[in-house]
Amino acid sequence: MADFDAIIVGAGHNGLTAAALLQKAGLSTLCLDSKLYAGGMASTVELFDGFSFEIAGSVQIPTSAVVSRELGLDELPTVDLDVMSVSLRGVGDEPLVYYTDPMKLMTHINEVHGAEAVNGMAGLMAWCQAPTRALGRFEAGTLPKTLDEMYACATSEFERSSITDLLFGSVTDVIDRYLPDKEKHGALRGMLSLLACNTTYRGPATPGTAAALAYGFAVPDENALLVKKLQGGIGALTSHLCDVFTSAGGELRLRSKVEEIQVVDGRVSGVRLEDGSVITAPVVISGIAPDLTLNQLVASGSVPDDIRERFSRVDHHGSYLQMHFALDGIPEFVAPYEILNDPAMQSNIGIFSTPEELQRQWEDCRRGIVPADPSIALQIPSVNDPGLAPPGKHAASAFSLWFPIEESDSSYGEMKAEMGQRVIDKITRLAPNFESLILKHTTFTPKHMGTMFGAPGGDYCHGLIHPDQIGPNRPGPKGYVDQPIPIDGLYLASAGCHGGPGITFVPGYNAAKQALADAK
Repeated sequence: MADFDAIIVGAGHNGLTAAALLQKAGLSTLCLDSKLYAGGMASTVELFDGFSFEIAGSVQIPTSAVVSRELGLDELPTVDLDVMSVSLRGVGDEPLVYYTDPMKLMTHINEVHGAEAVNGMAGLMAWCQAPTRALGRFEAGTLPKTLDEMYACATSEFERSSITDLLFGSVTDVIDRYLPDKEKHGALRGMLSLLACNTTYRGPATPGTAAALAYGFAVPDENALLVKKLQGGIGALTSHLCDVFTSAGGELRLRSKVEEIQVVDGRVSGVRLEDGSVITAPVVISGIAPDLTLNQLVASGSVPDDIRERFSRVDHHGSYLQMHFALDGIPEFVAPYEILNDPAMQSNIGIFSTPEELQRQWEDCRRGIVPADPSIALQIPSVNDPGLAPPGKHAASAFSLWFPIEESDSSYGEMKAEMGQRVIDKITRLAPNFESLILKHTTFTPKHMGTMFGAPGGDYCHGLIHPDQIGPNRPGPKGYVDQPIPIDGLYLASAGCHGGPGITFVPGYNAAKQALADAK
């Protein structure tokens, strides 16, 4: 008799999703994680006394309504926000206020940014529809589509051309088509560029980046559930999944690092932990990056060389800075951005570079140059969710591109300090009291994220959104559609699988459903 019916490796949001679904289906399930807490990158963590932060993942992107409802995610307490984000360039331009109400958003864009911007946004939404279907963006329980199946999603020549853009075009190819005014539409162009490029290691003018724009900007359809800000931060999701799993009888063990997924005669038999102990089960689902799973956790003799070689080619260039600040009060913005002093506007503030500047900064970072004027996504969630900070204080986070990760004349530590200060300086130019409010802060680079969360190269996508890493080139639960893993009972469930990246729960859902189907 095996110790358990199933073992889940990794208690991130995908691992917990798979664990909860298997346990609810009646399989005795054990979920293992090497860290001190569950949730992985989708965690809310108290970094300083009384100050809690969404330590890595801070945005839950729209996901499958089927998954959300089956897991009860649509019932969690939310923070009602009239404004999801505000975007600006910081050069005296009019901020773009991203209202949650679509009609209010379009009215604002029309009145402040002009009818051209409204038409441009409508054009972008239309452009996204076919790529959304081609990517299976809001689907669950399906396999990645082949190229022929992608094109079969098109209903017109326009939609076929959109899918061609997805596979071969750049962000600027698409943005220039729909929002050509580089000054008037500057904040909107900058927001869209960062939205795409934060899941790539390519500048927005680089061919292939349109795939990331299509993935990130995908407009929810009838298969999707709109996302709201959760009370308690992104960690509320994984706390909920932990409760669903354990209340159904599942067992969660932390500080339990898996050293090997064991395979006997072409079938998984269980796992061996760092302490040498062995736990047996006929099903193992890995929430670890697919290439690490196949090339490090499974013994080399159990995986054919051609499959190992294919997984070894996954691109994992993470190039960003993530900062967290304990603030002694609220930043005060000065002219012409006094609108940002309204608490409704402070949940998420984007201070963006233009696509052209972002392209130059990426090219510079490849030569080891820290960007002089980095794009920043600044969040102050404690404004609307006061439990994240002590009374009168605030918890703020800043995400910024691009951090040099290739050769440089400067040391890693020097570049980290330099870029961190430039992020602080840029925010302080708009809110002069910002730097003086900082009680404590910490800075994470891709190297830190790799160490803390096992993300290869600090790549929180577990495989960047490039055309050669989407569709048939992104594995499903049993590997690539044209080259499945020949190991019975082993399933892949990380953000690097179809349905990821981002906090979507789909890879974990797909792996669990496949395992249950195979068990029948």
